Amino acid sequence: MSGTPTAVSAPGKVLLAGGYLVLDRQYTALVFGLSARINVVAQEIKTSKGVQLSEIIVDSPQFLEAQWRYGYHLAPGDGGIKVTQLQVGANINKNPFVETTLAYALTYITTAGHLKKSYTFDPVQLTILADNDYYSQPHTSSSSSARFAKFPTKLKDAHKTGLGSSAALVTALTAALLTHYMPRSAFDPTTEAGKAVLHNLAQAAHCAAQGKVGSGFDVAAAVFGSCLYHRFSPALLRDLPEVGTPGFAPTLAACVDPSSAAEGGKGGWDTKITKEGVSMPPGVALRMCDVDCGSQTVGMVKQVLKWRDETDPAGAKKLWDELQKRNEEVGKVLSQDRKGEIREAVEAVRSLIREMGEKSGVPIEPQSQTELLDALTKEVEGVYAGVVPGAGGYDALALLVKDDEATEERIKAFLERWSEEKGGKVRLLDVKGEMEGVRTEELGQYDGWLS
Repeated sequence: MSGTPTAVSAPGKVLLAGGYLVLDRQYTALVFGLSARINVVAQEIKTSKGVQLSEIIVDSPQFLEAQWRYGYHLAPGDGGIKVTQLQVGANINKNPFVETTLAYALTYITTAGHLKKSYTFDPVQLTILADNDYYSQPHTSSSSSARFAKFPTKLKDAHKTGLGSSAALVTALTAALLTHYMPRSAFDPTTEAGKAVLHNLAQAAHCAAQGKVGSGFDVAAAVFGSCLYHRFSPALLRDLPEVGTPGFAPTLAACVDPSSAAEGGKGGWDTKITKEGVSMPPGVALRMCDVDCGSQTVGMVKQVLKWRDETDPAGAKKLWDELQKRNEEVGKVLSQDRKGEIREAVEAVRSLIREMGEKSGVPIEPQSQTELLDALTKEVEGVYAGVVPGAGGYDALALLVKDDEATEERIKAFLERWSEEKGGKVRLLDVKGEMEGVRTEELGQYDGWLS
């Protein structure tokens, strides 16, 4: 275990092309990482001589009452490490993403044998710091340029912008725990082998925390950065036992091993993640607009899948096949630096997305978003195209724009006028698309936040 603090960060994501299709292994998705990152710093808790502390403390100091303390114990029958939340003050505020990630990561560490089967962990404090663009609400920082703002709310009351905070958190927290407790020879997040283990373990923890097997594109972007993503078979994670039940630990370890065979499957992890040929043209930036109302993604997905599976399977397949072709064309236009074709390629995708929304009865590109995107692309010089990314709805918009200050100022001025005329609040976030995934960080940037 490292005696000095270690810091890891993982990026947010935007599913630029492949919303809904990403749920089906026949199709692919074009995912871009974002410059907004979730940072986790792990540092040893110093205790007095002779004092033993079996406690893990997790702090999110940007928010009110955001500290979670956990004890842990080894469950019988190879059940892994169970964590128990301890009371802080008068309340116990649950955080399923933190709690599940701790249980999964600690179980993997002990099962992998790198603690010599002692099943004890030196006490650690984990500090979570999120870049400001993950949240919509105003903050109380004295400087608006401060990277990590202090928000006057509890974390559960924060308005998210839809950049993939839970996947970035689970990934960064998993990486921080493995880096802190395991020797570099056993886990190194900068190597391909380390990233493969991190990806599989973070996917398992994230799916368990949200109570379903998702497509996993958000975790893939958090680990690998911008990529072309082909999802894993849901069966890989569907039969994992609950934490603490007999056999959980060895089953998790076998599942996380990149070369392991899934029970009943035809091999190990069948995710395909391709970074080659995924890029932005020089001078083009991916930017995000916060619409500050959000969408209930789970309900939208269920309704679209019901239309595809029950209402019109043949029509849905035809539309999805055509959408896959148009999505691939967007990727080619961007990677081959065909700037003059960006708008046409993206508009072709948007027209099919609207058709899918009409046929399924789901507001994937709501009328208000259509009006805003059309106005931006037609009226603001330097805006090539825009989409309602991912599952659609009212989350942040993605724009492909000329990467210069003048274009940024034109967009901000336009959105200010639009907000005044239409009501509501639409603003350009500082975040930009970037290629890099998980990475280790220098500690100096967290000055003032670490105790």
